[in-house]
Amino acid sequence: MFGIGMQELIIIVVIALIIVGPKKLPDLAKTLGKGLNEFKKATEGITEDLKETMKEDQKPDDDEWKNSLLMKKPDSDAAKPDSSNNTPSK
Repeated sequence: MFGIGMQELIIIVVIALIIVGPKKLPDLAKTLGKGLNEFKKATEGITEDLKETMKEDQKPDDDEWKNSLLMKKPDSDAAKPDSSNNTPSK
């Protein structure tokens, strides 16, 4: 759990108990737990939205767009034989 060993966890709990007090510590832990749970849900929601957006934005014509940025010739032009070189040699 976050690289914290049992001894460090006990020290943190004892310090929190001294600072907050035994009466308010359970309420503080409950509030902290709820806050972390809400944060986790929010980040998961954002992650799912980003994944869906990436899937929607990915189209088959992405290769054409990439090739235009890289200044490559489209595959259809590269597959065509050059008519000037097709003359029979004698």
